[in-house]
Amino acid sequence: MDSVLLKATQSTKTSLWNDSADPFELAQSIAFGAVGATCNPVIALTAIRANLSQWQPRLAEIARTYPNATESQIGWKAVEQLSIEAAKLLEPIFNLKGGRDGRLSIQTDPRLARDVDALVEQAVYFSKLAPNIIVKIPATMKGILAIEEATFRGVSVNVTVSFTVSQAVAAAEAIERGLNRRTDAGLEKREFGSVVTIMGGRLDDWLKYCADRDRVLIDPGYLEWGGVATLKKAHHLFVERGYRSRILSAAFRNFMHWSELVGGDLVVSPPFDWQLRINENAIPVENRIDSPVDPLIVNILQERIPDFNRAYDVDGLSIEEFDSFGPTRRTLRQFLEANAQLDALVRDVLVPPAN
Repeated sequence: MDSVLLKATQSTKTSLWNDSADPFELAQSIAFGAVGATCNPVIALTAIRANLSQWQPRLAEIARTYPNATESQIGWKAVEQLSIEAAKLLEPIFNLKGGRDGRLSIQTDPRLARDVDALVEQAVYFSKLAPNIIVKIPATMKGILAIEEATFRGVSVNVTVSFTVSQAVAAAEAIERGLNRRTDAGLEKREFGSVVTIMGGRLDDWLKYCADRDRVLIDPGYLEWGGVATLKKAHHLFVERGYRSRILSAAFRNFMHWSELVGGDLVVSPPFDWQLRINENAIPVENRIDSPVDPLIVNILQERIPDFNRAYDVDGLSIEEFDSFGPTRRTLRQFLEANAQLDALVRDVLVPPAN
């Protein structure tokens, strides 16, 4: 199969990351030009479930190694192992790219989202699992504080649970403050490779929900463009302001979350199946990052869907409003549920149901 993804990564500044730490998928994605990978509680749970015959004995071994560990602690040790193995696949790219790419993302525990110190301490711990680890911290009110402090303490950050231009800008500025504090303190200067995710597809999901809830009838195709418009605007702001982090496009719902961003100095992180589909359909490789979304579509979204303005405007949300934004609540709840499901999976391995 000819890889249009590989063509795009070789001919533009756009970086491809795989939206999974599954070693089998990641190895194939690297062949498509991927230079990084992301993970979160949902993705980790999916990867472990997909290879349960392999992971059952490994979970049992972790339990023997840590006899006093809780189900949650055992599950997170499995996530660490999964991440370390995936990081090894990317380490040659990390060395070749000088740290800008070749990174494996591991996410902080969503149960810590309201505790700045706990987020920072876990981020520092995760950052030491492998030289090319990048740590996900949510763009919540407490998360913004943690992002700055973790950056200051030498952690490469992948900002997550982020859906809006205002969240992306606040996170980028937190990273800048952390890097500047390192300079002022005389600490080591190096390439952090930090990225700021906008979950474009999850924003689209929310805008569709809002339209249905509020009984708003507009061309349904317009609702596929909200995430794209927000990603493009955030990317251009990052370039204009000279932020040392890049935008990352995640949460795919349509191929435009890839094709409309090609050409930008940013990261696109599709699930592996989306990569296969993009290649199978030979989606054209065109530099479209500077092609604006049709102003008519943007205007209609602005007029009819108030939460699009909250996502699209630079000051659409205050930092104090980040936690209450609909997609933030939805996503944190999903991550927490994935945590609970991982606990249950470990429980079934350690204490199988009675026959």
